[in-house]
Amino acid sequence: MSAFPNISALLIQARTEADMLQQELDCFLERTRLADGQIRTRNVVTDPLDEDLPSGFDVVFIGGAGEFSAADDHTWIPGLLERVRRLVRSGTPLFGSCWGHQIIARALGGRVEHDSLRAEMGCLPVELTDAGRTDALFSGFPETFLANMGHHDRVTVLPPGAIELARSATQPFQSFRIAGVPVYGTQFHSELDAAREKERLIRYQKYYMDEMPDATALQGVMDALAETTEVDHLLYDFLRTFTQA
Repeated sequence: MSAFPNISALLIQARTEADMLQQELDCFLERTRLADGQIRTRNVVTDPLDEDLPSGFDVVFIGGAGEFSAADDHTWIPGLLERVRRLVRSGTPLFGSCWGHQIIARALGGRVEHDSLRAEMGCLPVELTDAGRTDALFSGFPETFLANMGHHDRVTVLPPGAIELARSATQPFQSFRIAGVPVYGTQFHSELDAAREKERLIRYQKYYMDEMPDATALQGVMDALAETTEVDHLLYDFLRTFTQA
């Protein structure tokens, strides 16, 4: 049963494998507590965000992208960035996870860079900023919490109007929001619990091996995965806070 039976959502994806497109959708359904069918999907790799896409969604999510960088200029990137800007102007609740977080930052004037030296993999601690401690979504979190990671690109400059909400030991901007509108991004994967994170790491391990000394190191990352209790309800809280449920 859906926690929000009247919500209509869109999930923007950027993947090439049918099984991972479905896995990502399943993860967002689990974390939002929406029912099957309430989240429509659009894969920008094969279906650009053109004018035929309805605009009447209550909320839009942008997911990850195991093999694509938000810093690159793929042919479909300009249309995606413009769609993000239109969503922000319209006031539509928008949440980006990992790659989606980076896309939102880039679309609104921030900077995304490839930085393999500061890649983050597995379950790692994240710390709230002063703004995060009083934020509508994060105020109930402990000052430090665990979150699931899997990225070698990162936001290096926030866009104008962005407020940093969380950071890790090695890099800032683990989460931000845009002032005055319901737009959030998390560099960590808000849609993944420990089991789902392990699935992703296994499936995309060839993209992570440049940051790992050997296969044993990747296995160590998977063995150290833990439950991320606070993050597990973040997308649900986003719907509860910013949509008419």
